[in-house]
Amino acid sequence: MLTVARNTLLALATFLVPFGFGQDTATPKSGPQYTADSRLKFPGKFREWIFLTSGIDMSYSPMSGMADHSMFDNVFVNPEAYKAFVETGTWPDKTMLVLETRGAQTKGSINHSGHYQDSEVMGMEVHVKDEARFPGKWAFFDFENTVSGNLVPAGAACYSCHAEHAAVDTTFVQFYPTLLPIAQAKGTLSPAYLKETTTPPAK
Repeated sequence: MLTVARNTLLALATFLVPFGFGQDTATPKSGPQYTADSRLKFPGKFREWIFLTSGIDMSYSPMSGMADHSMFDNVFVNPEAYKAFVETGTWPDKTMLVLETRGAQTKGSINHSGHYQDSEVMGMEVHVKDEARFPGKWAFFDFENTVSGNLVPAGAACYSCHAEHAAVDTTFVQFYPTLLPIAQAKGTLSPAYLKETTTPPAK
């Protein structure tokens, strides 16, 4: 009887495996993928990633240049990178941070005050950590479509701004409310950020 039962189980397993049963069904890892001409492929499933924060009318310069309209920005990160950050307080290789911008609306449906996000995406940028590919480990890509993005040149102001002011590993974790306390607890805040937050403003 035992031999018959064992043979039956083996036969059943042989039948089920080709249809996907019994195989590893874990979600495939997310990470940067590139075209043959070194463009970053659009991360089509980024809305299934971890949502980090949303800001409105943020500007890193005294003159915002957006007096005539308001904008929201939304930040997402791939799940593997988020999990690693929670455990270590810093970002692993192959981290992808997506910045999506949308217009802000006030009047619509039953709303009469405050702002909500427009359905139209106004822009998208991706910050990628790929240590073997980029000399500075990180790179920015600007997307004008949902196919692939352009590499932002290394001399662009965004690189120096992030290097000089970012809280963790050239990323603006200071604006991610659920991650900043983790970086504080893990002791991974950058010296530049710590200096900015402890130095009194100039009079």
